[in-house]
Amino acid sequence: MEFSHFNEEGRAHMVNVSEKDDTKRVAVARAIIKLKSETVKLIREGLIKKGDVLAVSQIAGIMGAKKTWELIPMCHNIPLTGSDIRFDVKEEEIYIEATVSTIGKTGVEMEALTAVNIAALTIYDMCKAVDKDMIITDIKLMKKTGGKSGDYIR
Repeated sequence: MEFSHFNEEGRAHMVNVSEKDDTKRVAVARAIIKLKSETVKLIREGLIKKGDVLAVSQIAGIMGAKKTWELIPMCHNIPLTGSDIRFDVKEEEIYIEATVSTIGKTGVEMEALTAVNIAALTIYDMCKAVDKDMIITDIKLMKKTGGKSGDYIR
């Protein structure tokens, strides 16, 4: 197997995608943050002192997607055409899902994965005063479409 992120000297480099065709690309990633039921109740009732946890987390996740290229060394700076964060709040966990899209030469899997991580970390930051036992887990790519490698669905 040949790794595309190494040059002829075995050193890391950013892959040159200039010859690739622009295609519509979408990636969906998911993460779960496990919390105490009391913490979830505080979030639902808007009683976390730092503010509206899910609203701030949603914005943070979108910002994370937009800044992925600044965080992951070999990621391209991709002009995103869309980014959405959704939450499914359960009794002791919150499912976080990010959908990121672009029309370009390379995919947005890293942007979607970064978005759910940043959203989960924001929930942790906003709730840590009342719940230090939170666990961020099950971070994964759920789906990606577009590009030469085709579609992927977990």
